[in-house]
Amino acid sequence: MKAIAALQDGVTPWSDGLEPSDAELDAIEFELPLILAEVDLLDAEITVLDRTPSVLDERRIRRARRKVLAARRSLTNQAIAASMPGGAA
Repeated sequence: MKAIAALQDGVTPWSDGLEPSDAELDAIEFELPLILAEVDLLDAEITVLDRTPSVLDERRIRRARRKVLAARRSLTNQAIAASMPGGAA
């Protein structure tokens, strides 16, 4: 019987550090507002899974959805501005 770790190297090469690179950390930091907004939306949706949403629950979900959309819009605008030559948007 072969060890799983021996088979895993063929799919995922083993890294010495197993730490995210600086570029990966920068990408996570860049997307952090969106990630946090999506966590808020998920939390609001999980809250009402086992019961009928109240007016306050519906308001919380709508607010969280708007926050996600605003974060996505902001990230998209930042990415477009960064890709423009000379920083012109």
